[in-house]
Amino acid sequence: MVALDFLLNGGRKPKIIYFNHQTEHGHEAEKFLRQRCIELSLDLTVKTLLSSSKPTGLSEEEFWRNERYNVFNNLGMHVITAHHLDDAVEWWLLSSMHGVPKLIPITNKNVIRPFLLTKKEDIKSWATRRDVRYVEDPSNESREHTRNIVRHDIVPHALKVNPGLHKVVARKLRSETQLHK
Repeated sequence: MVALDFLLNGGRKPKIIYFNHQTEHGHEAEKFLRQRCIELSLDLTVKTLLSSSKPTGLSEEEFWRNERYNVFNNLGMHVITAHHLDDAVEWWLLSSMHGVPKLIPITNKNVIRPFLLTKKEDIKSWATRRDVRYVEDPSNESREHTRNIVRHDIVPHALKVNPGLHKVVARKLRSETQLHK
Protein backbone atom coordinates (compact mmCIF):
# COMPACT_ATOMS: atom_id res chain seq x y z
CA MET A 1 0.00 0.00 0.00
CA VAL A 2 2.99 2.28 0.55
CA ALA A 3 4.13 1.62 -3.02
CA LEU A 4 0.65 2.54 -4.23
CA ASP A 5 0.63 5.68 -2.07
CA PHE A 6 4.08 6.60 -3.41
CA LEU A 7 2.88 6.25 -7.01
CA LEU A 8 -0.31 8.19 -6.36
CA ASN A 9 1.70 10.90 -4.57
CA GLY A 10 3.86 11.14 -7.70
CA GLY A 11 0.81 11.79 -9.86
CA ARG A 12 0.52 8.25 -11.26
CA LYS A 13 -2.74 6.32 -11.50
CA PRO A 14 -1.62 2.70 -11.74
CA LYS A 15 -3.69 -0.34 -12.59
CA ILE A 16 -3.66 -2.67 -9.63
CA ILE A 17 -3.07 -6.41 -9.88
CA TYR A 18 -3.49 -8.70 -6.91
CA PHE A 19 -2.54 -12.36 -6.79
CA ASN A 20 -4.64 -14.27 -4.26
CA HIS A 21 -2.86 -17.37 -2.98
CA GLN A 22 -6.20 -18.77 -1.79
CA THR A 23 -5.30 -18.52 1.90
CA GLU A 24 -7.41 -16.97 4.63
CA HIS A 25 -5.19 -13.88 4.57
CA GLY A 26 -5.27 -13.85 0.77
CA HIS A 27 -9.04 -13.39 0.87
CA GLU A 28 -8.80 -10.78 3.63
CA ALA A 29 -6.17 -8.82 1.67
CA GLU A 30 -8.24 -9.03 -1.52
CA LYS A 31 -11.30 -7.65 0.28
CA PHE A 32 -9.22 -4.81 1.76
CA LEU A 33 -7.66 -4.01 -1.63
CA ARG A 34 -11.01 -4.08 -3.44
CA GLN A 35 -12.35 -1.51 -0.97
CA ARG A 36 -9.26 0.74 -1.30
CA CYS A 37 -9.44 0.60 -5.11
CA ILE A 38 -13.09 1.66 -4.98
CA GLU A 39 -12.19 4.54 -2.63
CA LEU A 40 -9.31 5.62 -4.89
CA SER A 41 -11.15 4.98 -8.20
CA LEU A 42 -8.48 2.54 -9.36
CA ASP A 43 -8.87 -0.45 -11.66
CA LEU A 44 -8.21 -3.77 -9.93
CA THR A 45 -7.48 -7.11 -11.55
CA VAL A 46 -7.44 -10.16 -9.30
CA LYS A 47 -5.71 -13.36 -10.31
CA THR A 48 -5.94 -16.46 -8.16
CA LEU A 49 -3.85 -19.53 -7.57
CA LEU A 50 -5.41 -22.05 -9.93
CA SER A 51 -3.66 -25.18 -8.77
CA SER A 52 -3.41 -26.34 -5.18
CA SER A 53 -1.17 -29.26 -6.10
CA LYS A 54 2.36 -28.20 -5.26
CA PRO A 55 5.04 -30.12 -7.16
CA THR A 56 7.18 -32.42 -5.04
CA GLY A 57 10.39 -30.82 -3.89
CA LEU A 58 9.08 -27.23 -3.84
CA SER A 59 8.32 -25.34 -0.67
CA GLU A 60 4.89 -23.76 -0.46
CA GLU A 61 6.48 -20.31 -0.71
CA GLU A 62 8.50 -21.29 -3.80
CA PHE A 63 5.39 -22.77 -5.43
CA TRP A 64 3.40 -19.59 -4.72
CA ARG A 65 6.23 -17.37 -6.01
CA ASN A 66 6.49 -19.37 -9.25
CA GLU A 67 2.74 -19.22 -9.82
CA ARG A 68 2.62 -15.47 -9.04
CA TYR A 69 5.45 -14.67 -11.45
CA ASN A 70 3.93 -16.86 -14.17
CA VAL A 71 0.90 -14.59 -13.97
CA PHE A 72 2.94 -11.37 -13.74
CA ASN A 73 5.16 -12.31 -16.67
CA ASN A 74 2.17 -12.94 -18.93
CA LEU A 75 0.33 -9.68 -18.31
CA GLY A 76 1.94 -7.74 -21.16
CA MET A 77 2.71 -4.76 -18.93
CA HIS A 78 5.20 -3.69 -16.29
CA VAL A 79 4.45 -4.87 -12.76
CA ILE A 80 5.81 -2.97 -9.77
CA THR A 81 6.28 -4.86 -6.52
CA ALA A 82 7.09 -3.45 -3.10
CA HIS A 83 10.02 -5.73 -2.27
CA HIS A 84 12.43 -3.83 -0.04
CA LEU A 85 16.03 -4.06 1.14
CA ASP A 86 15.16 -6.23 4.14
CA ASP A 87 13.60 -8.75 1.72
CA ALA A 88 16.84 -8.70 -0.27
CA VAL A 89 18.94 -9.29 2.88
CA GLU A 90 16.73 -12.20 3.93
CA TRP A 91 16.86 -13.78 0.48
CA TRP A 92 20.62 -13.36 0.20
CA LEU A 93 21.17 -14.98 3.61
CA LEU A 94 18.70 -17.79 2.93
CA SER A 95 20.12 -18.61 -0.49
CA SER A 96 23.68 -18.35 0.89
CA MET A 97 22.85 -20.98 3.50
CA HIS A 98 21.81 -23.26 0.64
CA GLY A 99 25.19 -22.72 -1.02
CA VAL A 100 24.13 -20.38 -3.83
CA PRO A 101 23.95 -16.74 -2.71
CA LYS A 102 21.30 -14.96 -4.78
CA LEU A 103 20.06 -11.42 -5.05
CA ILE A 104 16.49 -10.42 -5.77
CA PRO A 105 16.88 -8.66 -9.12
CA ILE A 106 15.71 -5.07 -9.31
CA THR A 107 14.14 -5.97 -12.65
CA ASN A 108 13.17 -9.38 -13.92
CA LYS A 109 11.39 -9.55 -17.27
CA ASN A 110 8.46 -7.14 -16.81
CA VAL A 111 8.66 -7.04 -12.98
CA ILE A 112 10.25 -3.94 -11.47
CA ARG A 113 11.21 -3.60 -7.80
CA PRO A 114 11.92 0.12 -7.32
CA PHE A 115 11.97 -0.10 -3.50
CA LEU A 116 14.60 -2.84 -3.31
CA LEU A 117 17.21 -0.40 -2.01
CA THR A 118 14.80 1.00 0.62
CA LYS A 119 14.84 -0.37 4.17
CA LYS A 120 11.60 -1.71 5.61
CA GLU A 121 11.79 0.81 8.46
CA ASP A 122 11.72 3.64 5.90
CA ILE A 123 8.65 2.15 4.24
CA LYS A 124 6.93 1.81 7.62
CA SER A 125 7.89 5.40 8.43
CA TRP A 126 6.25 6.57 5.16
CA ALA A 127 3.11 4.60 6.08
CA THR A 128 2.99 6.21 9.52
CA ARG A 129 3.65 9.76 8.29
CA ARG A 130 1.07 9.52 5.52
CA ASP A 131 -1.45 7.38 7.44
CA VAL A 132 -1.35 4.63 4.83
CA ARG A 133 -3.71 1.79 5.74
CA TYR A 134 -2.61 -1.77 5.06
CA VAL A 135 -3.19 -5.32 6.23
CA GLU A 136 -0.42 -7.47 7.63
CA ASP A 137 -0.21 -11.14 6.73
CA PRO A 138 -0.21 -12.98 10.09
CA SER A 139 1.85 -15.80 8.57
CA ASN A 140 4.81 -13.36 8.52
CA GLU A 141 5.13 -13.97 12.27
CA SER A 142 5.03 -17.77 12.02
CA ARG A 143 8.22 -19.79 12.10
CA GLU A 144 6.45 -22.33 9.86
CA HIS A 145 8.03 -20.76 6.76
CA THR A 146 11.82 -20.84 6.41
CA ARG A 147 11.97 -17.21 5.31
CA ASN A 148 10.45 -16.18 8.64
CA ILE A 149 13.07 -18.12 10.59
CA VAL A 150 15.68 -16.16 8.65
CA ARG A 151 13.76 -12.88 9.23
CA HIS A 152 13.14 -13.29 12.95
CA ASP A 153 16.03 -15.42 14.16
CA ILE A 154 18.99 -15.24 11.78
CA VAL A 155 18.95 -11.63 10.52
CA PRO A 156 19.16 -10.13 14.05
CA HIS A 157 22.24 -12.28 14.77
CA ALA A 158 23.76 -11.54 11.36
CA LEU A 159 23.36 -7.81 12.09
CA LYS A 160 25.31 -8.29 15.33
CA VAL A 161 28.13 -9.86 13.30
CA ASN A 162 27.89 -7.21 10.58
CA PRO A 163 25.76 -4.14 11.42
CA GLY A 164 26.38 -2.94 7.85
CA LEU A 165 24.73 -5.98 6.25
CA HIS A 166 22.04 -3.87 4.56
CA LYS A 167 24.78 -1.73 3.00
CA VAL A 168 26.61 -4.84 1.79
CA VAL A 169 23.52 -6.22 0.06
CA ALA A 170 22.57 -2.78 -1.33
CA ARG A 171 26.08 -2.43 -2.79
CA LYS A 172 25.75 -5.91 -4.35
CA LEU A 173 22.35 -4.95 -5.82
CA ARG A 174 23.75 -1.73 -7.29
CA SER A 175 26.71 -3.64 -8.72
CA GLU A 176 24.41 -6.28 -10.28
CA THR A 177 22.25 -3.54 -11.79
CA GLN A 178 25.31 -1.88 -13.35
CA LEU A 179 26.46 -5.22 -14.81
CA HIS A 180 23.17 -5.65 -16.68
CA LYS A 181 23.11 -2.17 -18.24
